Amino acid sequence: MLQQASDLTYLHGGYGEMLAALERVLEGKAPGESVRLQLEPQDAFGEYDADLLRVEPAERYGEGIAAGMEVEEDERFYIVSEVAAGKVVLDGNHPLAGMALRFCCEILSVRTAKPEEISRGVSLP
Repeated sequence: MLQQASDLTYLHGGYGEMLAALERVLEGKAPGESVRLQLEPQDAFGEYDADLLRVEPAERYGEGIAAGMEVEEDERFYIVSEVAAGKVVLDGNHPLAGMALRFCCEILSVRTAKPEEISRGVSLP
């Protein structure tokens, strides 16, 4: 599956806004430079873990529960992957778990972070 993203602004330096392996490759790049990178699951969103699947009674979540919804259980977020026969299948894996990801990036601009961005740990618009 090919997905094209729009421009991304982030605060470089390990603030958690970007996958660490991708951030390492972007280190020191200047406007006009390009990066091509493939990240294996262990460097992205981890391997798919079948132990993070749960099957629960549908009545536990009330009417209106549907595939694609997000549910919080035991301090973990699950995606409802299926609702059938009075049961709900919950998946605690990240939607991209188990997948290798390919990135093709072009650096458009680089600027010094504002003090308030550094103190908050996020880039501001």
